Amino acid sequence: MPTSDAAEIPVPRFDLFYRHPELTRLLQDYAKAAPHLVQLSSIGKSHEGRDIWLVTLTRRDTGAAEDKPAFWADGNIHAAELTACTACLYWLHQLVSKYDSDAQVRQLLDTRVVYLVPRLNPDGAELALADRPRHIRSSTRPYPYDEQPVEGLTVEDVDGDGRVLTMRIPDPHGPYKKCEKDARLMVAREPGEFGGEYFRLMPEGTLKNFDGIKVSANKDREGLDLNRNFPAYWRQEFEQAGAGPYPTSEPEVRAMVDFIVKHPNIGAAVSFHTHSGVILRPMGTQSDDDMTPEDLWMYKRLSDIGARLTGYPAISIYHEFKYHPKEIITGTQDWVYEHLGALFWTVEIWAPNREAGITDYQWIEWYREHPVEDDLKLLKWSDEQCGGMAHVTWYPFRHPQLGMVELGGWDKMNFWRNPPPGLREREAARFPPWLMQLALSLPKLEVLRAEVRSLGPETWRVRFAVANAGYLPAYVSKRALERKVARGTVFEIHLPPGVTLVSGKERIEAGHLEGHAPKSSLQAFLPNRDITGDRAVVEWVVNGKRGMPVALSATADRAGTVRAEVTLD
Repeated sequence: MPTSDAAEIPVPRFDLFYRHPELTRLLQDYAKAAPHLVQLSSIGKSHEGRDIWLVTLTRRDTGAAEDKPAFWADGNIHAAELTACTACLYWLHQLVSKYDSDAQVRQLLDTRVVYLVPRLNPDGAELALADRPRHIRSSTRPYPYDEQPVEGLTVEDVDGDGRVLTMRIPDPHGPYKKCEKDARLMVAREPGEFGGEYFRLMPEGTLKNFDGIKVSANKDREGLDLNRNFPAYWRQEFEQAGAGPYPTSEPEVRAMVDFIVKHPNIGAAVSFHTHSGVILRPMGTQSDDDMTPEDLWMYKRLSDIGARLTGYPAISIYHEFKYHPKEIITGTQDWVYEHLGALFWTVEIWAPNREAGITDYQWIEWYREHPVEDDLKLLKWSDEQCGGMAHVTWYPFRHPQLGMVELGGWDKMNFWRNPPPGLREREAARFPPWLMQLALSLPKLEVLRAEVRSLGPETWRVRFAVANAGYLPAYVSKRALERKVARGTVFEIHLPPGVTLVSGKERIEAGHLEGHAPKSSLQAFLPNRDITGDRAVVEWVVNGKRGMPVALSATADRAGTVRAEVTLD
């Protein structure tokens, strides 16, 4: 059955970010245009009552989604990281629009299922997209206290231009000065420097009970970080800010956790974030030396493919992406891999410093300190590639509490947290080849043989053999075996009335099936002795009349379910 007329398939705008009603309509249009490939459902409601949309992508007449190995992708768990949603929408469009013309897409959707949640945090995204935006970390629920600040600076758009910039105020004690090479750029004062023109910089916002002397920026009243609310290694506020009162306390996280737990066919996942232009792999809590070696080798192999296909470097969270060298942060990756044993990557989309020609930056470390030459390169990039909008030239503004100030500096929402409109599609287009290769690497159960042999009058031997046709083993990772969250292949015989079991059990759990990924090179010292580790076979003896049908099934949670029927003949 061919897809619907291509004209009916919607074509998203990848240069803009959709508000929730428009996003809803867009996803509904996909479901209407290609109902044999796309199903739309809600996995739950957000704090403010918005649907958290799930797109299920698979060819329905080749089997139910629950019977196929599955790949999960989500985006926009953090409020202002809106390009993460764009990346999901881009892959959705590629899968639907190319099903008839691309053999790889067709193979993927015929044999596997993709669960796609473009916007896991719809409330935070709406606040980031408001006419007068605020850029909170994640959920809009007040936490830990439901009260408005009584003093201090609340970061927000003061002049109503839709941007949250920086306020610049002359101050002889200020820590910043104008750059000698370009006066628009603010740079730090040198140690021991005095006698110049100095400035105090603070985020754009409004103040309460300002005494004319002291200013402190308030924490967001909405202090939750949904990515810290997952069950794995959850810690209280004093250890991990924004983690919430208890694991999965937040409806957005609970919806995701409930869905994944109820769908053990999910063997791998990617979560899109912004920014840094990097692919992050586990572990988050331990070094590579402490990681299960077989899993580390597989992660490196699949991550290297991602680096080659996307142009983003692939690095370890623990070794190379810590916010502070003495702190460990946990989130989705720890729950999906370290608890469930499914493979998981976090993708941080977009690197403005790389766009400016800064090639030797070290992700988090760069934001602590870097040479002024890097800022000058970025300023040049803003002028030449962004029409001068990434860095806004300082302009006067009468602030309601501070009087005359200047507003300007980096537009972090539209050029740092997210690419400028003209580059959003380019960034999103990096990922589909890698995502498809990951999904097609998942284990896939297939029937090798289903046969009957007569053993005597109305006595029959039934034999059922299956194989894992996928690259990955049916259990996906050694971590899954360590955590005892992956069952072996479960065979069942379904007897009709009049057929009885002579030997064997109605349900038999066999061993775990390996994939076709080689364990070592052909030059290894010792050969692989388990040559057919990808196969399993069971036998039953039954009693029944000739011509009776007997149904058989086999399930490996992450490799899917297969069925066969034999006739006693």
